[in-house]
Amino acid sequence: MMCGDDLSGRARQADKPGAVMRSPRGIGSVLRALGGIALVLTFSAALAFAGGFLWFVDNVPKDEVPIHSDADGIVVLTGGASRIVDAIELLAAGHGKRLLITGVHRATSSREIARQVPRYESLINCCVDLDHSAVNTLGNAAETRRWAKGLGFQSLIVVTSSYHMPRSMAELGRMLPDVKLIEFPVVTDKMRAEPWWTSLPTAKLLFSEYLKYMVAQIRMRLEPTSETTDVAGARGRIRS
Repeated sequence: MMCGDDLSGRARQADKPGAVMRSPRGIGSVLRALGGIALVLTFSAALAFAGGFLWFVDNVPKDEVPIHSDADGIVVLTGGASRIVDAIELLAAGHGKRLLITGVHRATSSREIARQVPRYESLINCCVDLDHSAVNTLGNAAETRRWAKGLGFQSLIVVTSSYHMPRSMAELGRMLPDVKLIEFPVVTDKMRAEPWWTSLPTAKLLFSEYLKYMVAQIRMRLEPTSETTDVAGARGRIRS
């Protein structure tokens, strides 16, 4: 009799809620719930990312804007020949006292630039500074800061490609919070003539720049400004 009671007691214990036989079902329910949450979060993140890209594209300048005011200096971020010519023409029109061309190849000299625009040779020799140190937009901003602070400039006209302008202005604005920055976007004929979504190369270019812009925004929120200046590694001097 004692043995029979003991067996029946164990059987009743196995039928209680939370018994070992029911645990796989509970784990499965938890996993399904976590999977659903992960799916919702993934979809929300993808939606936010796509919305951010559309916002970025909408903020890329579509047309070149006329400059109605002058500045102390002009800075052009290299990456296209038309950027440099436009910046030199702004300097020749009296919109700035000096021009900084930042991110110039080490083998490029003022004489070589003057050969491309010979009518401005004397202007280039007297009023154009070359930065050979910067290798990226962060470096461009660091060298622009050194140049502007050294000359005591309080306002700058920024010349770069339209798709590069949002990131350039973000980097420069962080480096030079007390300096007035005036945009002069250079818009290519292709970007002006056709919608970006009809051209795969243009769409890839904008998407790539959007990714770089997002990475820059995250980095700027994590790094103090002083550290950013050091990380840029722009140790070279401005060369005329």
